[in-house]
This record gives sequence, C-alpha cells and structure tokens, in this order.
Amino acid sequence: MPRYFTLREARAALPAVSRDVREAVHAKGRYQEADSALQALSQRILMRGGVMVDTAAAEALKAQRDSGAQTLKNTLGRIEDLGILIKDLDVGLIDFPTLYRGQEVYLCWRMDEADIDFWHGTQEGFAGRKLIDSEFLSHHSGDAG
Repeated sequence: MPRYFTLREARAALPAVSRDVREAVHAKGRYQEADSALQALSQRILMRGGVMVDTAAAEALKAQRDSGAQTLKNTLGRIEDLGILIKDLDVGLIDFPTLYRGQEVYLCWRMDEADIDFWHGTQEGFAGRKLIDSEFLSHHSGDAG
C-alpha cells in the first residue's frame, strides 16, 4: 500500500531526499562511465584477437563500476523505502504520492528546484505538471486524511 504525503511532509523530507537523489545521480554517472570503459576494453580485445591488458586499470574500472552500482542500489532503496517514487535519474526527478480530492496524484520535484511547487496526475507525468495553488492545498491530504 503506498504512502501518501502531505505537502508539508514532503517538504520536511526534501533536504535528506535531495541529498540521496544527488548521490544516486552521481553514482549512476560513475557506474555508466566505468561500464562504458569496460565495454570499450572488451570490444578492443575482441576486435584485435587479444590485447595487452592493463589489469590494474581494468580492475580499477570494475571496482568503480561495482561501487557505483552498490551506492546506487543503497541510495535508491532509501528513497523507495520512504514511499517516494524515482522517475528519472538523468535529471533527478522524483514524485511524492499524495491524495487530491480522494484520487492519487504526485507532488513533483526535480533536483534543480529549490522547493516542491508542482503536482500532476498519475497518468500525466512531468509534462502535465501544475503549480500548487490554494485550491490544491485545500483538497489534498496524506495518510492521516
């Protein structure tokens, strides 16, 4: 069963979640960088029928990839355990489920934003974001109802 946040609860969680999102974005980048380098190395070995491999460098790339993957897994787990939905790690986009007029919708935040100022329906996505206004505030609720 999903957790529903009030805007106040989501904003209170934002400082810690923001750090986790930034850490996850960074870890994803480290993972992808190392994975691409390892794939390129494998391709060179395959194309040349074997190549002198700098095993220390290859091991360092594997360690960077594995570290990035583990950090990413741990960080995403912390975010998801709170009931927050991770939508796009390329831009650091997350959603906090909430209820608006009894229907599930999302409070939407992207890591380049200072605060949670937008919401959207579950089928609308980022393109359908609407500014949080007094009407929304009057008719939204979290788990406490």
